[in-house]
Order: sequence, then C-alpha cells, then structure tokens
Amino acid sequence: MDAAFITPFITSVQNVFSTMMQMPVTINTPTIKQSSPTATYDVSGIIGMSGDVAGNVVLSFPSASAQRIVQLLTGTEVSVDSPDFADAVGELTNMVAGGAKGLFQGKKKVLISTPSVIIGPSHTVTRPRGVPVICIPCSTDCGDLMIEVAILERTAVVASPEEINEKAA
Repeated sequence: MDAAFITPFITSVQNVFSTMMQMPVTINTPTIKQSSPTATYDVSGIIGMSGDVAGNVVLSFPSASAQRIVQLLTGTEVSVDSPDFADAVGELTNMVAGGAKGLFQGKKKVLISTPSVIIGPSHTVTRPRGVPVICIPCSTDCGDLMIEVAILERTAVVASPEEINEKAA
C-alpha cells in the first residue's frame, strides 16, 4: 500500500482531535496487520471507500477510551448502549475519513460510505481480499485508538478504439 494513502489519515486524525476536542494525538509506529480479521479493540467505526480507491478504514477503540472520547466530543456522558454513543463514534470516523479523503494526492475521486459502528469484543471486519491492513496506533489523553487502513488504488482500464468498436458491433 502506498504511503500516500496512510499519511492523510495520520494528518486527519490529528486535525480532528485537536479541532473538535483540543486534544493532541500521538502517532506510534504503523505496522502491517497479520491475517486476523478481528478488529483491534471493542468499539469500531467503519467507513467504506470507493471510486479511485477501494477498501475501508476502521477507527477502533477500547470501550473505556471510546467513552471518554465521546464524552469530550459531545460534552455529555453517553452510555455505550445508547444509540447516541454509536452515532458519535460514527461521526468521529466520518470526520477522520472525510478529512483524509480531502488530503489524498493527485485529487483522487473518492466516495466514502455512511459509517457503521460495531460494539463488542472480538468482532470481525470484512476487508478486501489481498489488500494489506496498515494499523496506525494512536495515543491520546483519553486512551488509545487504532486506525486500520485497507485501501488500494484502482487503476483505470482504458479500452482502445478497436475494443470499443468491437463491443458496439
């Protein structure tokens, strides 16, 4: 996976946390996730990406970290079993993915999906086959989180005029 797809997520998570919660994010050493489809932590916000890239991005939090971050984001204490908790995690994921999308080099045309949120230990996240998952561990004053990026660039297949005419015939 090209580093040009990782750096925007690092920049975006730092921007979102500093802007929305006035909290710095320390980025630790990224690694390639081994074959496990299990999310790193108990609470995950997931966004699919399509267009010039394909794949998904996961923001995964330990439950306690997610609760503290959601409280800071919303200004109120929200229980993990509340629909508002999932909405806040989804919105945070949306802000990070949307910010990263805007930072992709080459003005890529990228669409992001509506976020999904999964809460519970050892949940599985389906990812595109053959696409490495880059895990970017992050630390905040509220606890840890992991950004899991599994995207690849789609290469446009351009048909020759002969191929287009053949198909039209």
